[in-house]
Amino acid sequence: MDRSKHRMRDRIRAARTCLHPPDLVARSRRIASHTQILLEDQKTVMVYASKPGEVDTMGMIRGFLDRGVRLVVPIIERETRSLRLSRLEDPAVLVPSTFGVPEPIGHELPVDPDEIGAVIVPMLGFDRFGNRLGYGAGYYDRFLGLHPIEVKVGIALACQEFERIPADPFDIPMDWIVTEDGPFRCSSPD
Repeated sequence: MDRSKHRMRDRIRAARTCLHPPDLVARSRRIASHTQILLEDQKTVMVYASKPGEVDTMGMIRGFLDRGVRLVVPIIERETRSLRLSRLEDPAVLVPSTFGVPEPIGHELPVDPDEIGAVIVPMLGFDRFGNRLGYGAGYYDRFLGLHPIEVKVGIALACQEFERIPADPFDIPMDWIVTEDGPFRCSSPD
């Protein structure tokens, strides 16, 4: 199964490099708008800070903060292969860190995972059943396995959809997927 996931990751990475930056910006804005509407009742949301080439989450982060949503960002702990959490009050404190991911290093405000109502997860690929293709290190699957957050939302471009993503027993499926075309509730493979 790992080989097929590896091939899928290569295919998606190649497809994403073909997107013109203004196109990615426009699509990211639509994804942010759809996601904010989907999660309008949430008080505390965990969202990743995007790195270049990913769906840009900075507009989403600012939008949530403007609405008074309590925002939480993950910090990658490479040594323990886990995520620790920090409240984010000002996106200006984010600096590129592990794997080039922006993190609030030196400005951390610890958060209890039990306070989070929804999590927004990055994806390289997805299917309609909520299976996601991540970067392969399993950080989010381990985190969500330990902390079952009520609403799990994967965000990606519509072109990142696959008919079926192979899922391992430890892979945590998403409840919702949001693309530039809008959100959809994931269905069961049965």
